Amino acid sequence: MITTKRLSDFTVLTFDCYGTLIDWETGIWDALQPLLMENGCEGVTREGALAAFGAEEADQEARAPSMPYPEVLGRVHRAVAKRFGLLTREELDSSFGASISHWPAFADTAAALRVLKHRYRLAILSNVHRDGIAASNRKLGVRFDAIYTAEEIGSYKPSPRNFEYMLERLEADHGIAPDQILHTAQSLFHDHVPARVFGLANCWIDRQGLSRGGEWGATAKIRERPDVDFLFPSLGALAEAVEATP
Repeated sequence: MITTKRLSDFTVLTFDCYGTLIDWETGIWDALQPLLMENGCEGVTREGALAAFGAEEADQEARAPSMPYPEVLGRVHRAVAKRFGLLTREELDSSFGASISHWPAFADTAAALRVLKHRYRLAILSNVHRDGIAASNRKLGVRFDAIYTAEEIGSYKPSPRNFEYMLERLEADHGIAPDQILHTAQSLFHDHVPARVFGLANCWIDRQGLSRGGEWGATAKIRERPDVDFLFPSLGALAEAVEATP
């Protein structure tokens, strides 16, 4: 999509966290290793495991929207094991569910956020619980103006309820109107489809190179890609563009 919008048109960036700021695919793959090692499994590829995670996570979140995210992850772990015919146990499921604090930030995240903080107010709309986002936040290098989690909202993106909540709270607590917001995220499924429904301008951080034929990774697939106003291969590239914008 060719947009007439400019990065200077906005005063607020709202972020997805996992996949955009935090390298959840590396975190997920690392956290699956105990299961694979215990089963002596060498045939499960990273690509296959992440695709299975994406499908199972979306299904579990839709079926149990109020379930705490560590429990969601535990059930996803069991479902992924079943998909590949692997034996799991409660300790492995629980360990996977508690792995969020170990998921790393992308190498460019902290520096890019510090650049962006000079130009915008920053907020997060995340599909995790408060403790999980608190652990990840310590790796991000800036103080966010607002953080909203699925735990407090009671549903998971792409539910419209999550975006309704975020927009209501930003306006009520910070005086931020929707036309001031640029929603910035990696996931088409979780973020860009609902952002367009709410008429939000959006910026795709295409870390997987999906727009150039890359893989879906740990994100559930969609049939039709939504329009995006801006597209960058990384958060660092967005920060460079912002620095170059008068």
